[in-house]
Amino acid sequence: MLPLYQRIYAMVKQIPPGRVATYGQIAALVGGCSAQMVGFALASLKDGNDVPWQRVINRMGMISPHGYGYGSALQRELLESEGVVFDLEGRIDLERFGWP
Repeated sequence: MLPLYQRIYAMVKQIPPGRVATYGQIAALVGGCSAQMVGFALASLKDGNDVPWQRVINRMGMISPHGYGYGSALQRELLESEGVVFDLEGRIDLERFGWP
């Protein structure tokens, strides 16, 4: 069996462009980990990786703050470039853009 972080990355790679999943969803699909562990795994990614980390958001449909604000702004920019729409409160409609 693959190490936990590798299993998390493999699951996140399955999220198609223009869709999002929550940390909790990824944790449940991978099994044996928590939403927080998914966050730790994604935070440990190095620049230039091929994991679409931007497609994982919190259960309220929002980007979780990270990277002193820079990471959050980049995440929103990347999602918007994929066609994901945010409402005025910064939320993503999980019914419309959620995966799976």
